[in-house]
Amino acid sequence: MTATSAAAAAYVVAALLFILSLAGLSRHETARAGNSYGIAGMAIALAATVGLATRDISTVGLTLLVVAVVVGAVIGLWRARVVEMTGMPELIALLHSFVGLAAVLVGWNGYLSVEGAEGGSPLSGAEAGIHSGEVVVGVFIGAVTFTGSIVAFLKLSARIRSNPLVLPGRNWLNLGALALFAVLTVVFVADPGLTVLAVVTVLALALGWHLVASIGGGDMPVVVSMLNSYSGWAAAASGFLLGNDLLIITGALVGSSGAYLSYIMCKAMNRSFLSVIAGGFGNEGAAASSDVDYGEHTEITAEEVAELLRDAKSVVITPGYGMAVAQAQGAVAELTRKLREHDVDVRFGIHPVAGRLPGHMNVLLAEAKVPYDVVLEMDEINDDLAGTSVVLVIGANDTVNPAATEDPASPIAGMPVLRVWEAEHVVVFKRSMNTGYAGVQNPLFFRENSRMLFGDARERVEDILKAL
Repeated sequence: MTATSAAAAAYVVAALLFILSLAGLSRHETARAGNSYGIAGMAIALAATVGLATRDISTVGLTLLVVAVVVGAVIGLWRARVVEMTGMPELIALLHSFVGLAAVLVGWNGYLSVEGAEGGSPLSGAEAGIHSGEVVVGVFIGAVTFTGSIVAFLKLSARIRSNPLVLPGRNWLNLGALALFAVLTVVFVADPGLTVLAVVTVLALALGWHLVASIGGGDMPVVVSMLNSYSGWAAAASGFLLGNDLLIITGALVGSSGAYLSYIMCKAMNRSFLSVIAGGFGNEGAAASSDVDYGEHTEITAEEVAELLRDAKSVVITPGYGMAVAQAQGAVAELTRKLREHDVDVRFGIHPVAGRLPGHMNVLLAEAKVPYDVVLEMDEINDDLAGTSVVLVIGANDTVNPAATEDPASPIAGMPVLRVWEAEHVVVFKRSMNTGYAGVQNPLFFRENSRMLFGDARERVEDILKAL
């Protein structure tokens, strides 16, 4: 078997493993196996690619390639071990930027080795035009992904403000950039030149920055998912340029699955999928008002919460990013076990965008060994909240805000939320009365059946456990 045929066979196996990985990651029970399939597929893909490269590069080049793989693996393992779950969203956004940057570099290398080669391009006719089209499209998608992911990383890590950037004629700027890209693509295919490719690169970098900067912080989970899709299409574009079938397949899998996840999340948030792609979709509502007087909130102690839980027949826990920050999932899992031992029906209600990453809360609860069968999605539990004795809102804010359904002028108007206020009693765990990530005040805190339990979520849950 030749090196080429062996690599092709390995690519087929790797592609099948990637498909199995996506299938496994779609369910709690098979997620660990799905992760293993993905790791095995990537290991096979890397080994096959390095083996194939030994035919065409020098010893020095092969050494550099192996060193790059080893250094990348060491850094990746180190970051995976030290990153907190609360830091996972910004880490993933940063990783997306690497894919985008790689696509830009591959595109420029494709131009310099073909269109910009000394002595002229070795391609001619339709083949030359197709290659030039692949170069400019790959660079554009990669550059948009690169700067968009950097802005997402900066917002999620609180290095810049999460508020949306509102420039005059924002949507026209985006449309103008896309129209200019279309024109430049035609120009580049007709007459490839360094200047045109440089202008496309700068244009795409600016567009990627503006698209994500224009999106409000409350909608960042969808942005991360969309950037995941962009990174997949950037990888697929690189695959066409490099003639690598596995890269095309992998990129298409990532791109399509990321786009579909974004579509599902947009439906869950009552957002337009097209407006996500256009950017700035976090601004449809009016500006948030901090002048509205909702009355006074009522505080409660951990001991009083324990009394409510003792008398409760059913309890629903709705976690949010605050639970992740406080690392309260272990204490919450212990509280769940304690209540279930006393025949209290305990379930979890998970909003599709709880936390700052799709599935963020599910991973935390699985890590704490909370049974899968009591962790329900918003649509599965919303109708049961009216008959629930006590709802514990632990670190959630925007996802339980009644303004989304009751205030047409709210920036989150129309966003489906967990209707926790319909329960008999609601206890909200918060550090303070500050607004959530979307910057919108929550009328839930001032309702007659709501009580505020202030402090670190993990410490307050532990206090409840002691009182029980």
